[in-house]
Amino acid sequence: MYATVLLLHSWLRWVVILLGLVATIRAIAGASSRRPWGRMDDRVSKLFARTLDLQMLLGLVLYFFLSPITTAALSDFMGSMKVAGMRFWSVEHWFGMVIAIALVHVGIARAGRATDGSRKHRILAIFFVLAMIAILAAIPWPGRPYGRPLIRW
Repeated sequence: MYATVLLLHSWLRWVVILLGLVATIRAIAGASSRRPWGRMDDRVSKLFARTLDLQMLLGLVLYFFLSPITTAALSDFMGSMKVAGMRFWSVEHWFGMVIAIALVHVGIARAGRATDGSRKHRILAIFFVLAMIAILAAIPWPGRPYGRPLIRW
């Protein structure tokens, strides 16, 4: 079960990144061109949030139930803080992703209260850029001490 959920979590990361980039680019373009808010803007931003939520659900299943790495880290939490790879998986990865999810949801909520389409785009551009920075910083890219492959089979 661990391998299956890890595979899904790994592949879904690319969907999250792609949707995040699309939503962010749409928000920036809409803010800079003062384009009115459209149904596609709403759909893309909500799809980004839902995909990110699904990714978090898979991550939580891995973190609390399936991952041998976090099981070991949580059994000796203070000791695992001294090892960069264990610290990344037990704290840094999920913390960065929780920050990103919060930014996406707060951005969507704040944009939903705005009445002007240009303001909605501007709010989402700010929140989505910050969320994408958090997401990209918290991904275990290859080449890092705790890196994972870009494509998992």
